[in-house]
Amino acid sequence: MADPIQSALAAAREAGAVLLEHLHRPLHIQEKSHRADLVTEADKASEAVIVARLHAEYPAATILGEEGGERKGTSQERWIVDPLDGTTNFAHGYPLFCISIAYERDGELLAGVVYAPIMNELFAAGRGAGVRLDDKPLHVSTIPSIEDAMLCTGFKPSDYETNAPYFAQASRRAQAVRRDGAAALDLAYTAMGRFDGFWEFDLAPWDTAAGVLLVREAGGRVSAIDGSPFALSGKSIAASNGYVHDELVSLLAL
Repeated sequence: MADPIQSALAAAREAGAVLLEHLHRPLHIQEKSHRADLVTEADKASEAVIVARLHAEYPAATILGEEGGERKGTSQERWIVDPLDGTTNFAHGYPLFCISIAYERDGELLAGVVYAPIMNELFAAGRGAGVRLDDKPLHVSTIPSIEDAMLCTGFKPSDYETNAPYFAQASRRAQAVRRDGAAALDLAYTAMGRFDGFWEFDLAPWDTAAGVLLVREAGGRVSAIDGSPFALSGKSIAASNGYVHDELVSLLAL
C-alpha cells in the first residue's frame, strides 16, 4: 500500500506546477455561490491532476474535492482536497494561495499536506509523527497571551456584517490581526508559529482537514469557536498555539 503522506506530497507538487503554469495566463474567472467566491480553470486543472494520482494509488478511496464534489469509494479511506485555496489571491497574483490534501481512514485524519507553490513551502504532517516544512520539524509559537499575539481570520465580503464584531474585538486586544484569504495556509502558518491563533466561520472540510492535523501535530490546539470539539462538518474553527486558546475562545464569545 502506498504511503499517504508521500502520495499527498507528490500530488501537491504536481498540482503546484499546474497552478504556476496558469498563474500568468489570462484567466476565465467565474463566481460560485457568493460574490467574490471565485473559481478558475486553474482550480479545475489542479484538482484533475490530484484526483488522477490519488485514484490511481487508492482506487477504493472516496475523494472529496472542492470543485468536483464527492467521488464515492468502497473503502473506509477518504481524501479531502482543495486544489486551490485562495483563488481570489491567485487571480490577482497575490502569492498567498495553496493546495491542501488530507487523508482520512475510519473517520480519523492520518495525513495532511499544504503546499504554497510561489513560496515553495511544503508542509506535511502524519498522525503521531509531527509536522515538517520540507525537512525541518515545526512547532507552534510560545506566545503566552493575546495582547502579544498575531491572529488571523478570514471571511468573504458578503459576510462582513456577521464577522465585523469578531474582527473588531480581536483587533482591540491582539498585537495584530491579519486576513489573508487562504484558510489552509493560515492553519499551516499557525502550526509553524507565524500566527499564534486563527478563527473562521463557515469553512468546508477541504479548507481545514490538512491544516487541522498540521496544528495538532505541531503542538497546537483546535476547537470550534465556542471551545467545543472541532468537527470537519462543523460551522467554525479556532486554532492556536494552545497557550492563548482559552483566551481566544473567551475573546470571541460575543
